[in-house]
Amino acid sequence: MNLYSINSTESEVVFAWLLGKKPWIVPIPGTTRRDRLDENLGAAEVQLSESDVATLEEALSKVRIEGARYPEFHQKLVGR
Repeated sequence: MNLYSINSTESEVVFAWLLGKKPWIVPIPGTTRRDRLDENLGAAEVQLSESDVATLEEALSKVRIEGARYPEFHQKLVGR
């Protein structure tokens, strides 16, 4: 899959992927602009094939995540 061959924006593909992961996952995009809200809502119309999802998953598996999610001070406040 080439993301540029899909007739959707990058954010629509991201939200479509999240929506397809599990039925209880609900992406909550933050925006202050109406055009971005409309774009994000467009993800509900994007249909990713199993091949598309597999390609995205493969690409994401190669992303190396480094560092802590929160600074140490904030981490102490999580889960209290």
